[in-house]
Amino acid sequence: MKPDPTLYNHDLAPIPKDRRGWGLYNYISLWVAMSVCIPTYMLASGLIAGGMSWRQAIATILLGNVIVLIPMLLNAHAGAKYGIPFPVFVRASFGVRGANLPAVLRALVACGWFGIQTWIGGQAIYSMLKIAWPGAAGMPGGVWVCFFAFWLLNIAVIWRGIETIKFLEGIGAPFLLALGLLLLWWIARKAGGLGPVLSAPSKFRSPAEFMRFFIPSLTGMVGFWATVALNIPDFTRYAKSQRAQALGQAIGLPAAMTIYSFIGVAVTSASVVLFGQAVWDPVALLGKFHEPAVALIALVALLVATLNTNVAANVVSPSNDFSNLNPRLISFRTGGLITGAVGVLMMPWKLLTDFSSYIFGWLVGYSGLLGPIAGVMIADYFVVRRSQLLVEDLYRRGGAYEYSSGVNPRAVAALACGIAAALLGLGIRPLRWLYDYAWFAGFGVSAVVYITLMQRVSGAESPAWEGRQ
Repeated sequence: MKPDPTLYNHDLAPIPKDRRGWGLYNYISLWVAMSVCIPTYMLASGLIAGGMSWRQAIATILLGNVIVLIPMLLNAHAGAKYGIPFPVFVRASFGVRGANLPAVLRALVACGWFGIQTWIGGQAIYSMLKIAWPGAAGMPGGVWVCFFAFWLLNIAVIWRGIETIKFLEGIGAPFLLALGLLLLWWIARKAGGLGPVLSAPSKFRSPAEFMRFFIPSLTGMVGFWATVALNIPDFTRYAKSQRAQALGQAIGLPAAMTIYSFIGVAVTSASVVLFGQAVWDPVALLGKFHEPAVALIALVALLVATLNTNVAANVVSPSNDFSNLNPRLISFRTGGLITGAVGVLMMPWKLLTDFSSYIFGWLVGYSGLLGPIAGVMIADYFVVRRSQLLVEDLYRRGGAYEYSSGVNPRAVAALACGIAAALLGLGIRPLRWLYDYAWFAGFGVSAVVYITLMQRVSGAESPAWEGRQ
């Protein structure tokens, strides 16, 4: 039976096994390249600016990334097994049409990240321009010109497709880590060595005061990669084997995030020693040093890292998600253009006002939307379906995933309950702890509600996990 053209195009089709060429190194380098970026640096430096010691900050980041690795690997399984992308995989739980709801929610968050990364890249270009040509500082609208120039560079990479992204990740990862370590050596030397830099104690005066900062910070760490934890099938659909993608991610994600976060922690700690305050923005920090050669090298490294991360983490998934809305009209390239436009409309410059709005507003806030989606997907795939999918039915109407007019109302109800639980604390002060645990609360509630509702479905209504597997 031919697939429904409203549910299928070349970009959404399953990848045949003979075209799955990503191995262990590709997944390690993918995570190194995605982790080595300014938002990772800001994540770590924000914890220092908030009062943590370097040990507390690194431990928080490591724990958060080990936690998020679990749903990452669980959702990755279907991509590697069936060769399908995220917006197709999510049809199994939400229905062939209902899948548009979680796909669009995840896509909008990715658009916000695309805007943030592009804004940072534009600022780096502007800083480089001011170093090379000091007169550029007075150029009206200079930062906006650089922002849109970097935006166009991202769009050009998107237009060339997934193989260009794979090439960038493969060559960029080792180079970027080396330059990050060079930056650490340089600024530590300025501050008199790592001893003074890492000797600053925690600013929290009691365990209770520390926990009030630690809990939402940990949620923010999980939220940092909560987007990719959903759309990881977009990458694992190219895996040579389950072992290659699972081992590559298990090695790459925690190690790369912890190492590069240490650079952010140490460099920000050095800024306290040198300037008396924590400078959490690396572009602003480099502007305080009058060594053009060093600043240019560091800014070029940050620019390349930002481009790598942006196209891999923030474009692949929303491009597929927007394509899923109307596969006949929206290709991967068109979806990428939509991502770029929405990213600008989300005004990323406002999301980076300070470390508090970045971690506790942006990261924790959207984790309350994505945690419930992960809860439904993982509960459906591993508990309800025992990791068995009817791939043909994911691309046609009237099949196992039709539910009610293409929408699974139980998944929508579970998603709504999870989001409500995660965000309830924003409006009800005594329940603020629910918001502090937004990803965890949303994940747990949605998973339990979904399993409960699906268990009540009669056999006639649930062909997806009975007999037909």
